[in-house]
Amino acid sequence: LSILLSLLVPAHTTRSPDCGGILTPSGLSYLAEVSKPHTETVLRQDLMAPTVPDLFLGSPKPSRNQIDSVKVVELSLSLIPEAGLRLSIDVDLGITPAPSTTKVIRLSILADLHVEMNPEGNLELVTSACKPTMEEMQSTEEMESKSSSSDVDKEINVDKICLEVSKLLLLPHEHLMSLTAQFPITPSCQVQYLPLAAPVFSEQGITISLQTTFQVAGIAIPLPVSPVPFSMPEPVSSSPSHLTLAFSEHFYTSLFFALEMAGAFNMTIQSPLTTATVAQKITQVGSLFQEDLSVMLQAVFRSSPRVVLEEGKAALKVFLTIYVGAGSLTFQRFLSVNVDMSAGLLLSVTDTRMMISAAVIEDIELSLAASDVGPVSAALLEELFLPAIREEVPAQMNVVLSEGVFLPHVSSFTYTDVNVMIHKDYVLVPCNLELQARPG
Repeated sequence: LSILLSLLVPAHTTRSPDCGGILTPSGLSYLAEVSKPHTETVLRQDLMAPTVPDLFLGSPKPSRNQIDSVKVVELSLSLIPEAGLRLSIDVDLGITPAPSTTKVIRLSILADLHVEMNPEGNLELVTSACKPTMEEMQSTEEMESKSSSSDVDKEINVDKICLEVSKLLLLPHEHLMSLTAQFPITPSCQVQYLPLAAPVFSEQGITISLQTTFQVAGIAIPLPVSPVPFSMPEPVSSSPSHLTLAFSEHFYTSLFFALEMAGAFNMTIQSPLTTATVAQKITQVGSLFQEDLSVMLQAVFRSSPRVVLEEGKAALKVFLTIYVGAGSLTFQRFLSVNVDMSAGLLLSVTDTRMMISAAVIEDIELSLAASDVGPVSAALLEELFLPAIREEVPAQMNVVLSEGVFLPHVSSFTYTDVNVMIHKDYVLVPCNLELQARPG
């Protein structure tokens, strides 16, 4: 299989998006909100350490001004169209400059951030500008010691804070890199979402275009060419959702193609028939088998499955060859039947996985492909084999699909309040983000 797949991979695969996402302003507000405790923790570690030579200028001896408390009062993220993000943080620092006195200094950080794509194809959050300011909010110390109020300004290394300002958010590099992780679909088939370029920033939100790649037995497989180039649908400016994911029709067809290439859909169907009961309808079967054996159906794809998206509905088109035979030690086939079927697809989202299942078979057609027992009419094929095929083919495909397919996501976040909207040629998934509590 590995050799076959490596021969199939073209030298230069065309890079075009087949899915993506739009993070809305309300999604940004949520990220800012859940970043506050993280920001406070990082600043507390940096500023309240007893002696931090690189954060406090001058000698490493304990500072006269001891920072006792760090409280993030305000943290906001706003969009700068066509440029990036503006991060604004207000932090109150409780300081004890001398016994029995307290002072609160407001540290304000204003930083511009943008996202770049590094040579490895991963996204990185980069600081393009950073301006920290400090002002005294309140003090209980006597007037004569007022001269020391600017000591903290001299002692806190605000440049160090600016160097690491992107780490104050809950989406540092490891989170962004988790977007491009490989996710398993079956033991031999993985999916990966690769950004094609840095995200686009607009008033409606942050739009990222992704290309899906599938690996079978560790080798990237060449996907069927999309007949229609996919571009992210225009974001809805009034969307209350944090995030809208979009998936093209080609994404779903590629998924089924990859699973077919991995052999996940090859299936054996145990028929309720025996060679004796089939011989009552097709007499020549009786001369092939001396004893009464269970009839088995072996199904393989004769061409790739296709997914068709229409307004409000999704359908899976399946093209099989089913070998009919029997045999306890070796499978002896006596009929080959072509089956063309169309099944409705149900799509939903659980956590960060899209759940896909084949529902009711809407259309099915059987025709004789080859026969070792003389001519057999389509009506007789349907009478003998249709019930088992109608029941077992979708059931066995659903076993393969039952774990769901991981959607593009960053670690520690899951999707809630999900709505799956099927349109002609693409699927939209508006949803909210939810930070998962880490164990321990």
